[in-house]
Amino acid sequence: MRKNSPIFLAGHRGLIGSAILRRLRAEGCRHILTRTCAQLDLRDARRVEAFFYKARPKVVILAAGRVGGIVENSVHPGDFLSDNLAMQTAVLSAARRHGVEKTIFFGSSCMYPRVCPQPMSEAHLGTGPVEPTSRAYAAAKTAGVEMCLAFNAQDQNTRFLPVIPNSVYGPGDDFNPATAHVLSALVSRMSKAKKTGAPSVRLWGTGKPRREFLHCDDLADAVWRLLNRDASRLEWPMNIGSGEAVTIRQLSERVQAAVGYQGHIAWDASKPDGAPIKVLDSSRARRAGWRPRVTLRDGLRRTVDWYESQT
Repeated sequence: MRKNSPIFLAGHRGLIGSAILRRLRAEGCRHILTRTCAQLDLRDARRVEAFFYKARPKVVILAAGRVGGIVENSVHPGDFLSDNLAMQTAVLSAARRHGVEKTIFFGSSCMYPRVCPQPMSEAHLGTGPVEPTSRAYAAAKTAGVEMCLAFNAQDQNTRFLPVIPNSVYGPGDDFNPATAHVLSALVSRMSKAKKTGAPSVRLWGTGKPRREFLHCDDLADAVWRLLNRDASRLEWPMNIGSGEAVTIRQLSERVQAAVGYQGHIAWDASKPDGAPIKVLDSSRARRAGWRPRVTLRDGLRRTVDWYESQT
């Protein structure tokens, strides 16, 4: 990829987008196009079309979208489905019409069946029902991946690159317990409990589900490598996972240690656990030359340090 190519990075203020922005700048990319939600509503196809017509990006990274944890997914499924479908359709279609050379699209591990062979390979997509609490979001992301693959097949040119990361975390994450994913929610709740001297923290579920967590800088590294590879020689979609899985109970204990909270952790088994296990088979990414570099222990330390520096 030429470093002076115009790159449209949608969602540059979010967790994934901000990590990619840091990486692009570190690599010397000189023409990065960014827009806030107020400047460009990606759900508005006409405004997106006008932007592409004027800006003429050669690379698009669609890191924008409506995201959230199990509570947000359960309370606002219609918004998760409609907003993400609208954004994806507007941006991917405009990228196709304007001949964008490479477009990165992010799927989600929630696209996989709730009960799925582990680790989950790309061949398992669509082989069973997904986790009910994230069904709407999973449907939108599945549609986006299928759109990428369909455009590639119809145009006979691999320009749309759908990647499927597992739970991404790190600096810039959403730490609001009401909307955040599990890791960042744990960091904010335990940090608050430590500051207030709360004797205990009550968490949803049993703590038994196993999850895999990917540091945002590792995902940014994967994106950079893929942008600089011959996409036609790779297999799509492509899982991007750390390969390091822990139970939610183990994760809570690690967060507790990183934060320095001395209180008790209680579990509310009346609340949903979500899928029992989600670990990705990332062998396609490994064959493409990518390897994760940030361990969960180091990533947690960095995340807690960043969060505490902001509060």
